[in-house]
Amino acid sequence: MTIWVDADSCPVPVREIIAKAARARKIPAVFAANRRIPLKRNAYVHALVVQKTEGSADACILRGAEAGDLIITRDIPLAAELVKRGLRVINDRGNAFTGDTIAERLSIRDFMKELRDIGLYESPEGSFGAKEVKLFADTFDRELTRLSARTSVKN
Repeated sequence: MTIWVDADSCPVPVREIIAKAARARKIPAVFAANRRIPLKRNAYVHALVVQKTEGSADACILRGAEAGDLIITRDIPLAAELVKRGLRVINDRGNAFTGDTIAERLSIRDFMKELRDIGLYESPEGSFGAKEVKLFADTFDRELTRLSARTSVKN
């Protein structure tokens, strides 16, 4: 099992939770971004700096992720592709993307993008505080535990 992080816009507290869990559980965590991301590296935390082109981090994750991996991204189209492949995906606010929820999330995302493109909607500045960090940590721990249990049953 590997934890893949779409790290271009991943908040610092989320990166810290992931790095700490990777070390504690001895699970590799790969942070893919198109720039250097400040990380507290250890034997289980790896940073991949990809090309600065649109979607490079997404492509890296799509190439590397395998069954049993956990992916953290807020990119809905990337999440949709990963869920379609049967992978576990959560965002940095603790929302799990599943086959049952991803189509609706993608539809809402596309609709909101259309509204923004024609000037009828401006994305609100979302707050990211202790509540969001806790939601992420709880979902992340639950998904890691679930995936770890599957991995240990296979071995």
